[in-house]
Formats: sequence, C-alpha cells, structure tokens
Amino acid sequence: MNFLKSIFKKQKTIKSTLTISSANGFHLRPIAKFANEAKKFNSTITIISYEQEVAATQVPKIISLSLTKGESFTLKCVGEDAEEASRHLTSFFKELMENDKEIETLTQIDESYESPTLNGISIVPGIAIAPLVYCKTVENIDTQKALSINDSIKLVKKELEELYTKNKSNSEADIYLAHKELLSSDIFQQDFKDVEELKETIDKEIETLKGTKFESRIDDYKDILQQILTHTGITSTLKLPDTPYILLVDNLLPSDVPKLVDSPIQGVVLKHGSPTSHASILLRSFAIPTVIIDDYIDETDKAILDTSSGDILISPTKTDIDKAYEKQKLFQEKKAQNYKNRFNSTETLRGKSIKVLANIGDVQSAKEAKELGADGIGLLRSEFLFMEKKPTVKEQTNAYREIFELFDELTIRALDIGGDKPLPYAHIEKEQNPFLGIRGIRFLLLEKNLLEEQLLAIFKAVEEVNDKNKTMKVMFPMVSNCDEFIEAKKIAIDIAIKHNIDISNIEFGIMLEVPSVIFAIHEFDQLVDFYSIGTNDLTQYLFAIERTHASLQADALSPMVMNALKLIIKTTKKPISICGELAGLGAATETLINLGYDTLSVSAKLIPSLKERIRNV
Repeated sequence: MNFLKSIFKKQKTIKSTLTISSANGFHLRPIAKFANEAKKFNSTITIISYEQEVAATQVPKIISLSLTKGESFTLKCVGEDAEEASRHLTSFFKELMENDKEIETLTQIDESYESPTLNGISIVPGIAIAPLVYCKTVENIDTQKALSINDSIKLVKKELEELYTKNKSNSEADIYLAHKELLSSDIFQQDFKDVEELKETIDKEIETLKGTKFESRIDDYKDILQQILTHTGITSTLKLPDTPYILLVDNLLPSDVPKLVDSPIQGVVLKHGSPTSHASILLRSFAIPTVIIDDYIDETDKAILDTSSGDILISPTKTDIDKAYEKQKLFQEKKAQNYKNRFNSTETLRGKSIKVLANIGDVQSAKEAKELGADGIGLLRSEFLFMEKKPTVKEQTNAYREIFELFDELTIRALDIGGDKPLPYAHIEKEQNPFLGIRGIRFLLLEKNLLEEQLLAIFKAVEEVNDKNKTMKVMFPMVSNCDEFIEAKKIAIDIAIKHNIDISNIEFGIMLEVPSVIFAIHEFDQLVDFYSIGTNDLTQYLFAIERTHASLQADALSPMVMNALKLIIKTTKKPISICGELAGLGAATETLINLGYDTLSVSAKLIPSLKERIRNV
C-alpha cells in the first residue's frame, strides 16, 4: 500500500490555466525568468498551447509559441512536488505579467525646420547635432588562444551569470539572464563540430521567429553567436570615431550598446528595430537619443537628430542648427536641474511642502534611492528576503539594519504574501479567488511564527541602529477590519516585552488598500499611527477587476478613485501617504496635491523628475 501511495504521489499531475496580461506578450525576459524558476522543482513542467507541448525550462521552445496578450496556456506539472511547483509558478507568472510594464512610446510633437526632414519612431529622448557616420565592423581571427565551441558556450554562460548578479538592480540585468537561459536550452547542449554547425543551428531558431511578434529576438541569437565566436578566436569590433558623431546602423546587438558609451556618441539612427528590442532598452538606460527610420541615409558632416519630433535633418540650415542647439541646451539644463535639485526640499508654487519617498525592494535599491534624492522610504517590500528560503532572524536583522542606517524616515511593510504569492515553505490551500483569499495580514495571523520572527528582526535592527531621531514605521498589509490590526499590534508588543526591546520610537500603521477601511476610518484612527494608500490594490478592489487580468483594466485616474482618495483624506486625522503607482503618474501629481496629499512614495528613478514637477504645481 505504501509503495502504491509512493508511485501515485510521484505521478501526481497538476494543471492550471494562465493568461498573458502584459501588453508586451510573453516575451524573452519574462520567459527566461519563468524558465529559471521552473528549474527549481523536481517535477516535469511543460507549457501547452494550441496543441503544442513544450518544456517550461526551454526558452526557445516557449518563444516559438509566440504568446501575446489575451492568449492562455496550460501549465502542466507532473511529479512529487507538482502541487508546490504549480502553486509557486502560477503566482510567479502573475507577478511577471504585473511587473512587465508596457514600454511607453515617446509622444512626438510637430516641429518646423527650414530644411527637409526624415521622420521616424522616437525611442530615446534628446537632441544630437553631429556628423552622420555609418557603423563599421572589423573582424579579426586569432586562433592562438581559441577555445572549443562548447567551452566557449560554458564561458559565455558564466560571464552572463556574473553580469546578471552584478547588475540585478539595473534594467539590463534581465537581458543578461535572458541570454544565459537561451544558452542553457537544449539547442546549445550538443557537441558542435565546427562554427558552421553552430551557425546553422542558430539560423534554424532564427527562422522560427521571422514574421512573428517576437522577430526582434533574432538579434539576441545573433548577439549570443557573436559572444561565443569571440572565445573561439573570431572577434567583431565596432570601429567608432573618436570625435562626436551620430551613428547610422541597420541593427544594433545588445552587447554593442555598452561599447558605444565609451565613445563620443551623440545619437543613434536605427534602420531596423523596435521600441521593445533589447538594444532599445539598453539605449534608453544609457540615455542615448535614438530614432528608428527605415530609409537609406547618406553620411554627412553635420546633421540634426531631434527625437522630440522624430526628425533627422541631413542638410540643416544655420537657422535649423541654432534652433537645435537652443533646444538641446534647454533639454540638458532641465535634465541636469532635476538631478541637481534631487536633494532639495520640494515645495509647490504656493509654498506647500511635499515629501517624496521611495518604494524599494532590497538593499541595492535602497542605496539607489538614497543617491537619487529620496526623502525617506515610504515602502520597503520585505519579500525579497523570503522568496527563496526562510530567512533566519539574524539574516533579516542584518538586511534591515543596512537599509535603516541610510534613512531618517522609513516604513517597512510586513511580509505581504499568500494566495497569489505563496512561499515554497508555507503551505496554503489553492484558492479559486486568491486576490480575495489568504493574503497579507490574513496569512501572517495564520503563520504567526513568520510574523513574530520578522517583527523581532525589525526591532533588533532598530535597536542596533540606535538613533531616536529616526522615524521607523511598521505597516501591516491587506488589513480589512480593526480586529486584524489589534491582534497584529498585540503580537508586536508581546515580542518586544519578551525580548526586552524598547519600541517606543516605532510607529504602527496599515496599508489602506481594502475599501472596507474607508468606511471605518474613525475607528481605525483610534488605533493606528499612520496610513499608506496602496492605490494598485485599492483600485483593483474598487472596480472588482483583478489587476493582472488579461483584457479588463481599471483606470487608476478614474474620478471614482479620486473620489475615494478625497473621502479618505477628508475623514482621517492621522498622517497619510500614497505609495501605489498612482503617486508616480505625471497626470495625477497636481490632483493628489490639491486633494491634500503631502507624502508621495514612488520608484526611485522617478524621484528627480517628480520633485521638479511638484515645484511647478
């Protein structure tokens, strides 16, 4: 009987249906993350779509499905840990979709120049005035230190892993992981007898992408090929000018972009490409003005690239040049002023002071927020410590202390997990409606040991920092009634008493994201020290639309959301901030301030521009 149970357990099959909700589709970067996550389980995990079944660990095979927004696939997990794998990967996929924001298209304005212009699609904002120069590539063959193809593949994988680890907090990190996962797929696990066989193999994969939405991924295969060939003794080097220039190029490989930064490049004109290509993402991260123009353009001694209008002028007049220099000066001054003023206090034109805090998710992003001028931390998402394994109290304490030392004001959110975001070591029954189930405080009050250990670690970190001038806040997520807060606060007090820790300088509050709280603010005001509005979830629950839904979307700028925010701030007497995405939207800044909100918490990269925008309200 036990033997039969063992066999049955090993053969357990769990299926679930997942829907692509990202406007970008299920593309290379999230696919690579998903495949990397799937490798952590012992089960056989596959993706089934349109009668095709492919391994969830094989990036090229998933890419070949060309799954776009609104399409669904079946996640099939077979094995001993199938249930755990299905639960975790379902949650992980939803997070991938939610965090995979659509790349905004630059709004182009009409501009009048004297000379004729060619118009294209603007990718990176800016103005460049310099000669137009075609990209030249020099190939060199040196077999003296050449490695075999298979050894070269292993070395490139190692290099990509190191780059990913080193740049985890930067936009380019996901590209390195994506390339590493491509190299980890079956097509690169064979013994290649020569370079031609390698090229033929990659060409076959490229053919499957032609004509699909993910055709831009072809450049990733070409990039990987170039990196492998470098270690076999075949190098391709970009020959770049040593004086300012605007680069004309048919295509750029992702690994080419960092090389441009060390040259006096002023701008890039791509003949082929897309706003979502990995080269475009890197060009944005390095702020190199870029436009895509599918036309032949002659080299010239002086040209103007104006991405505000998407224009390139091959034969500008003196008037055009003067105008471009003036626009360039204003653009650079505004950008420099925003950065220069990032540490300054932020006041509106009427003299109202606004705090601009940062939303962070780990130690590295805390340091970035400090450098970008955050007045404090409005939301420290503590989940980063818990996702892989259960952290010890000491591990938590060390991480919290390192972040606490950086800021005078900091709000840490207690572990926000459960339902749609399970932990591999905490059992939660699968729910039909996880967004309405065991989440946040509901999970923490069921898994009290996790909450107790986290609170102890927070208290120890505050004690070790030992600075009474710092404002430290603990925030409980997904609170929907007063009893939940009362129980959580009692646990906190009991922990402090048990370990003889003074927590008199720690405040306790809630994430206001469940609509029921709006109708009990008078009661909550008697209990909490502060509120922080999580507009993402609040909007989700106001409209009864899951925020990761593939086709339904709730408008965060809706008058109904604004009316809810107006009611909240008019009713409460306690300090209140906004830490959802709404706080970073340019269209919402003036409205939020006029409603009375004086504390906004956003992604660190938005801080300099948000502060400058506030100064003009």
